[in-house]
Parts: sequence; structure tokens; C-alpha cells
Amino acid sequence: MNSGMLEEDLIQYYQFLAEKGDVQAQVGLGQLHLHGGRGVEQNHQRAFDYFNLAANAGNSHAMAFLGKMYSEGSDIVPQSNETALHYFKKAADMGNPVGQSGLGMAYLYGRGVQVNYDLALKYFQKAAEQGWVDGQLQLGSMYYNGIGVKRDYKQALKYFNLASQGGHILAFYNLAQMHASGTGVMRSCHNAVELFKNVCERGRWSERLMTAYNSYKDGDYNAAVIQYLLLAEQGYEVAQSNAAFILDQREATIVGENETYPRALLHWNRAASQGYTVARIKLGDYHFYGFGTDVDYETAFIHYRLASEQQHSAQAMFNLGYMHEKGLGIKQDIHLAKRFYDMAAEASPDAQVPVFLALCKLGIVYFLQYIREANIRDVFTQVDMDQLLGPEWDLYLMTIIALLLGTVIAYRQRQHQDMPGPRPPGPRPAAPPQEAPPEQQPPQ
Repeated sequence: MNSGMLEEDLIQYYQFLAEKGDVQAQVGLGQLHLHGGRGVEQNHQRAFDYFNLAANAGNSHAMAFLGKMYSEGSDIVPQSNETALHYFKKAADMGNPVGQSGLGMAYLYGRGVQVNYDLALKYFQKAAEQGWVDGQLQLGSMYYNGIGVKRDYKQALKYFNLASQGGHILAFYNLAQMHASGTGVMRSCHNAVELFKNVCERGRWSERLMTAYNSYKDGDYNAAVIQYLLLAEQGYEVAQSNAAFILDQREATIVGENETYPRALLHWNRAASQGYTVARIKLGDYHFYGFGTDVDYETAFIHYRLASEQQHSAQAMFNLGYMHEKGLGIKQDIHLAKRFYDMAAEASPDAQVPVFLALCKLGIVYFLQYIREANIRDVFTQVDMDQLLGPEWDLYLMTIIALLLGTVIAYRQRQHQDMPGPRPPGPRPAAPPQEAPPEQQPPQ
């Protein structure tokens, strides 16, 4: 089924519920039209209408969002601090965290009321305790800047982290600034870059990822790979790995036959550089089998080792065990092969069956290698039979041999007695006349 049609049908279903008076559907549609998304364009008029319906029914969430719309203002809803404060108070009195955060903003910036940092802190704390990300963000900002409280970078870091877990973009940005400057935390350019990258990837252009995904689900692989390739050039790891996957499966026809694997290799490499484990293993596979590049066991071994050490991948550990067993790209070492096989089994329950089979084969290889390298005569001369079987071991051995010999002789005599005698020469007797076979009786 077309995923775009599925979302459209779902929205129509919510519209049907909203028209029937379902308050939750009204609030959900209001938020959808307020921000836009899922194929719905931003429409403040429709958002206001849905929130107004739900607020008249007594829904605190709708009241809080009406306050937010009046506080920010737009072409549809004129900016009004007094009206915003009215709705925020009604929602906050009902314990709504959005309303509490809105009141906190009013007292923090003096919107319709006198500036009061104590009340702002109080309402932000109430909103943060209920997990509302705006409340957590504003608390972090107050502690970071020392507004109404003593400056405390640890508390700021705590609340920015909480808000970032809820996906707040400004929280990611503030955390990135703290890591870049070493404020309240050990300076880390690596962490700062990762956080700034997170901010960039949450821009509106990331909606094209969903467009590409929908094209892929609808079977339009060429359109999907074009979108993913464009986004991959902007640094999206998801786009890089998805483009590589489509090329790897040879589902897109717009790329030439000779260019498929080299392009896939390029994007697997980019995705692996951003920490994607599957991409790192794929790089190893491409160098192992020679897809899009020459066969290079040493490079394959390096990629598998990185996936094993950095992401603890069971697949990578298993592959390392195999390469140690066969001596591919590394000196053959059966003991290290067993170690990596055992590590793979510990890393993932799914690896236990293939690891068991690999260990069985490894045991046979080890035994054959031992027999090939050892002198059998030397092995038996080094065994102390008196210590192994006792002082009368030779008597036991002769008894066992005698029993085996007697068994063989008795078996041969029985075979000779049961053998039919020779048939005299002459014409063969005529076959008896054929009779109708008896009817089969059912079992008793």
C-alpha cells in the first residue's frame, strides 16, 4: 500500500473523530497544523480552530497551546500577552506542563506581568518534573546564566541533557557550546561536533528523508536512491547507508553496472566513518570478496577488527575468527580463532548456533593438524601404559584381542552354514501358475 495514502487516510480518520467531538483528535490535529508535517502544510487557522474546540470542552492541553499561539502571534492570531496569560493560567491551574512553562516564560520576560524570577523558576520546575522539554530547557538556561539562581553549570548540563533526550534542538545546541568551550564539562571537540551535527540534521530539509523512504516503500527505487544520494552529500549517515544498501541490492537501474559496487563502497565508507556498525562490516565484506575494489584480506581484517573493538559486533568477531582459522590477511592461529568464535557467542545469542558449528569444524581441523605434525610412533612411545592402564595392561590387551578374534571366527562360521548349496546344472523348473493375489485384510 502507498504509505502516502496510508497517512492521508489516517488524517481523514482523525478529522472524522474530531468532527464527532473527540477532544484528543482535535488537540492532535491542532498540533499537526500548528507545526506542519506528515504531508500536512502548516495552517494556523485550522490549528486555532481545533484548539478552540478542545479548549471549550475543557482540555488543558488545548488551552496551553492557545496561550502559546497568542504569545507568539501570527497573521491569524494577533499577539496578545493578556490573552496568552489567561490561557496559560487556566492550563497551569489544571496541572498542565505546557501551561506551567508558558507562565514561567511570562514571569521570566515580563510578558503581561512584572518580571519575577522566583515564580519563573517555580513554574519551570513544575513543568520539568512532568518531563516537558521547554521547562527543562529554560531551567538549564537559568542555571547556566545565573538568572534568579546561583550560576551552576552542573545543573545546567543536567537539564540540557534532559531536554535533549526529548529532542529539543536548542538543548543540543547549548550542549554543543558547553562541550566546545569546556564549560561545566571536559572540553571535547568530538562531542561538540556530534552535537552540532545533530542540530543540523534536525532542519526542515531532513523531511526529504521521509520522501525518499516513501519512494522506496512504493517500489520507486530510482527516485529513492536519487533523494538519498543528494542527502548523503550533505552528510546524513542514514542517507549514506540507505543509498549504499539500495546500490548493494542492485535495485536501482539509473546507476551503471560497473559503478554500482564502487559507489556503494564509497557510501558504506562514509557511513562507517560516522560510527554505523553495519557499514563497517560491509566495508570488510567488500574488501574480503572484492566488490568494487580488489580483494584485500588485510584491509578486510582491519575493518572487522574496528567493528569488533568499537561496536562489539558479533558478526565482526565471527569473521575475525574465520580469518584467523584460515590465515587470511593474518597469520593462521587456531587458538585465536577459537577465542573470537567464543567472543561472538557471548556478544549475541543469535551467533551461538553458527559458532557451535564453527567450533566443531575447528576441532576437526586442530585434530588433523596435530596428527599431521606429530610422529605417531613418538606419541605411543611417550605414553606410559603401566600408569595409564595398570601393571597388567598387556594381559587386558591380549584378552580383548582374543575376544575380538573369537567373535570374528564365530561370525564367519555362521555365515558359511547359512549359505545355500550349489544348484545342479539342468533346465530350470517352470514357474508356478500365477494366482490372483489375496485381498488385503484390514489390520485387526
